Amino acid sequence: MGNQMEKSLSETRNQKQTSFTFEIDNFSEKEAEISSSIFECGGCKWYVTVHPKGDYCCDHLAVYLNVASPKSLKFGWKKRVSYRFVLLNQSGKELQISRTPEEGSLFCDETQSWGYPKVCPLSKLKEEGFLENDKLIVKVEVKIIEAVDVGEVTGKGMLRIKGFEVPYTQGVLVSKIFVKHPDIAVDFKPKNQVVKTAYMNVLLGLIETLRKIPRSFTDTMLRNAHSEWSELTEAGFKLDWLKTKLEEVALERKNAIAGSSRVKELVERIKNMELALSDLKVELKKEIAESPAVSKFLSFDDIL
Repeated sequence: MGNQMEKSLSETRNQKQTSFTFEIDNFSEKEAEISSSIFECGGCKWYVTVHPKGDYCCDHLAVYLNVASPKSLKFGWKKRVSYRFVLLNQSGKELQISRTPEEGSLFCDETQSWGYPKVCPLSKLKEEGFLENDKLIVKVEVKIIEAVDVGEVTGKGMLRIKGFEVPYTQGVLVSKIFVKHPDIAVDFKPKNQVVKTAYMNVLLGLIETLRKIPRSFTDTMLRNAHSEWSELTEAGFKLDWLKTKLEEVALERKNAIAGSSRVKELVERIKNMELALSDLKVELKKEIAESPAVSKFLSFDDIL
């Protein structure tokens, strides 16, 4: 098995294309997933994985391009990548080509691997003369179309995301907020970084509070949440979505309290009924005991 790399085949938008060749000897004997050595492209390390007996489709060869060291990349990294796989035999004859659409595929922390689970039918690879000397060569051509880092580390465990400095531990949450609500801070007024951080902390605290179970809220907690929401919107945050959440929490809490009161009422009624039944049992037992004609034929246990 060997690996060979050819760089700088072409350039588009100042991005270099890298070609990496992965050679697999004795291919028909392979059973488990095979990984290539690591190569670099666009400031990122990559490797290829090949499934000789298929992946999701057991009757097809599967080939994937993977990010090798995702933890070494900046927080919130995203890379849109154009790539194509070419299967060759030992003579260099192209057997099969699979390529991405023109816009490429998006690699990120959540999706570190892309490829093709159905590159070529396994039956085709077994045909006589298709693979020379039982060697399969997988060539991948990779070009970074776009690379984006959501956050920049600023020191002391802080990240700068969309102009706000936030603790590194809160980076994922803040990034998700800006992705889901991209216009949340377009009208934000304060410019001082310390003040901006303070407001962001209030927002994160409010979001965390609203994750609690509605019935656990007290009137004071709800009032404070509404007050914080008003303060944040006055500063310029667009938080209509958070107001909706506040209203939902208030309504759920109201229903939970009403439901709890109804349950308490029913429990109390059951207790009263049990007490009344107990009194009736005592009275009945006394009546049977004081009536010789009845007690001669029936006992209290016969009745109940």
